[in-house]
Amino acid sequence: MSANAREGLQPIIIKRIKKVQNGHHGGAWKIAYADFVTAMMAFFLLMWLLGSTTKGDLQGIAEYFRTPLKVALSGGSGSGDSSSILQGGGQDLTRTFGQKKQGDIGETKTINLQAAKAELARQEAVRLKQLKKRVEAAVENNPRMAPFKKQIKLDITAEGLRIQIIDDQNRPMFDSGRAEVKDWMRDILRELGALLNDVENKVSLSGHTDAAPYLSGERGYSNWELSADRANASRRELVAGGIADQKIVRVVGLAASVAFDREDPLNPANRRISIVVLNKQTEEAILKEGAVEVQDAQEAEAIVQAVSSTELPPVAVTPTNQ
Repeated sequence: MSANAREGLQPIIIKRIKKVQNGHHGGAWKIAYADFVTAMMAFFLLMWLLGSTTKGDLQGIAEYFRTPLKVALSGGSGSGDSSSILQGGGQDLTRTFGQKKQGDIGETKTINLQAAKAELARQEAVRLKQLKKRVEAAVENNPRMAPFKKQIKLDITAEGLRIQIIDDQNRPMFDSGRAEVKDWMRDILRELGALLNDVENKVSLSGHTDAAPYLSGERGYSNWELSADRANASRRELVAGGIADQKIVRVVGLAASVAFDREDPLNPANRRISIVVLNKQTEEAILKEGAVEVQDAQEAEAIVQAVSSTELPPVAVTPTNQ
């Protein structure tokens, strides 16, 4: 064949098409990968919850998945707490430390109230003895009170710490038959007022006279009115010195009924002002609080602390005949 004839021939191309049944599966791996990612996200979320949740909440979650209907109906930790992950079923969603399940009996505490009161009395006796030492030191070191220390008597009684300021023949606290406080007595009372205001205990005042009667007899202005007036005048000086008025719960006049010197009713020492820093037992008796029934541990602790919330005004005695 000549060269020209070979140039006129064109190549023949055969195309073979391979047919695939049921289409192709090129995207199946994407679905598997998405499932894997979802599973990993769930796993890491579970790990985070286990690491950041308290033991109580974990127990609540476990209980929820074991018996979800029971927890939802009866409440309890993990179902009705505002701090719980799974809320619902509790009676108060504002609570942060859990609620008791209905029907559960709470833990009861037994407190020996008698022993608690005995311990309170022991601690209070120690405090009163320390206060006695403070007052003695104040009298000894205070230039205003030191010259009169022989007329200031301190002792511990069944009512508390008693501070008695007694009269002297040459240095009376008041003029005869009068209730105006002398200057030296005023200084002592005001110093004591500032000192006793730092003590939480309440205070009682009583005025005393000797047995010398008034010429008008007991039916007129007598030693009873005089002793009450002197006690009240002393109360005013204590308040002026700094003691809070509500700390004074009793102001009485006892005339010559409780003598300092029983052998000599006319002894000037029988004329005195008695200031008592009351212990809690006497204070409660004065305030007529009576017995307290303990309902739970919190009330028992309140009794142990012996914090009195009721206060009565001081008793004012008005003389019948000036």
